[in-house]
Amino acid sequence: MKYFVAEGSIVREIWSKADNILFIFAGSAAEFALNKAVDWLYFTGRLPADPLSRLFSTVAYGRMIIFSEYDGALAAIDKINAIHHGVEQARGAQIPDWAYRDVMFMLIDYSVRSFELLERPLSDEEKEEVFEVFYRMGLRMGLKDMPYNYQHWLTVRKEHLEADLIKSDFTIDLFKQYKKHLGTVRYQLLKQVQLLIVPEEAKRLLPVDSLSYLRPVIGFYKLSRVVGLHGLLKGAILPPAYKSQIREMDVW
Repeated sequence: MKYFVAEGSIVREIWSKADNILFIFAGSAAEFALNKAVDWLYFTGRLPADPLSRLFSTVAYGRMIIFSEYDGALAAIDKINAIHHGVEQARGAQIPDWAYRDVMFMLIDYSVRSFELLERPLSDEEKEEVFEVFYRMGLRMGLKDMPYNYQHWLTVRKEHLEADLIKSDFTIDLFKQYKKHLGTVRYQLLKQVQLLIVPEEAKRLLPVDSLSYLRPVIGFYKLSRVVGLHGLLKGAILPPAYKSQIREMDVW
């Protein structure tokens, strides 16, 4: 059977663990709030109304593409395109092409960053493989001016971080929504994760403290995986309503 992402791919390994996925979307949550096109996410009202549900919806599509057979993955990508086109028609404007690329770049960057933070360094070949999967996804979506390999992507990614991020009223409001839906303790944890994983260009614009106390905990968390306690730790930091969905991320 042909898959969009080959069995044994490093991308499958990254996206088969709830820990990695949660870190990917902690970073993405920060960048979404800073992106100059974040008003598009506010247009439907879904993101500020329930950012956690939006997270799990995005996760579901991402995993559908990564783990489905080839035609099923293409159908999922096409459905994402159709949803976006529907929003464009409702608003009477087009989502900028660079905004699509920014989202694609987040998935590449945070897939690498989360795995390296929680697991091990990736080889150049593995990083290229991560890039290639999302590059093909971007091509299917019709994105233009995509970088042609991982090294080129690093240059373009830096340019995007410098050009497309801004601290706005949307930034402040979205972080208020994160706090509202997570609660104070989990919200502080989210910001600590963001300090560990987001690029410096984004970090200096975020409404977060500059001091990270979470890094020493990461070593303990890695050890907890070995001895089987990480499930208890995840249960302590995740909203109870979403625990079953988190567990499902680890089952592929």
